[in-house]
Amino acid sequence: MDSRDKIQTPAAATPLPPGALVVSGSFDPLLAAHAAALQRLRQDAPALAVVLDEPPQPILPARARAELVAALACVDRVYLAGAGAPVASISLDEEHLRLRGEFVEHLRSRQV
Repeated sequence: MDSRDKIQTPAAATPLPPGALVVSGSFDPLLAAHAAALQRLRQDAPALAVVLDEPPQPILPARARAELVAALACVDRVYLAGAGAPVASISLDEEHLRLRGEFVEHLRSRQV
């Protein structure tokens, strides 16, 4: 299966299975800590859907982030935030902004 098939558009979205967990976050960029958090959340749910939020000053375009998140085996569906996207029961935005800040600071500290 091409993982890009997991990316759903509102017009072509298939219903989520009962009990599916929907989480939101920017995943900009997708880090190992993000993947680990999604894996932990998936353990308690029959399916995991991710709604990609648009962060302030994005590093990567939304489609690139959607493809990266869709490539994770623990993720069943990916939606871009907006009309037609499911409502998330868990937001990871605050954690993701913290992780992104740490990542950017790490990169800056390594510049010569």
